[in-house]
Amino acid sequence: MNGGYFFYDSKNAVSASELANLYRFTRWGRSRSVEDIDRMLRGTSMCFSVRYEEHLVAFCRILTDFVYRGSLWDIMVHPDHQGKKVGTALLDYALNHPAIKTIPLIITYTSELAPFLVPHGFAPKEGALMLLRRPIEYS
Repeated sequence: MNGGYFFYDSKNAVSASELANLYRFTRWGRSRSVEDIDRMLRGTSMCFSVRYEEHLVAFCRILTDFVYRGSLWDIMVHPDHQGKKVGTALLDYALNHPAIKTIPLIITYTSELAPFLVPHGFAPKEGALMLLRRPIEYS
């Protein structure tokens, strides 16, 4: 996929304020502050993003040890670019990245994106894991 879309694998390719603009289109991340997003970026293992006409239009991130486990977070596509396979291309780019593709287990948590993630090799494992939380969830 190109069509004017450019893909990046660096946290330096995004700014906290740009991400705040994408988070506002989500139910779960709209209250995140620019300051906290900046701290999150600094502590994230890998960030993947897509730009169109120099604007940030999609983002996801992976937290990982680069050997055994990774977790996929914050999959976002700007509403104007949804339905155009941008999210699919972003996930393919992230999951096939040389630093990520050999990790045997990538997990993610979602209440909305399961139908989108299944074609990328994700499968629900009912009863296999127990979700334990600490501290409280915020939105």
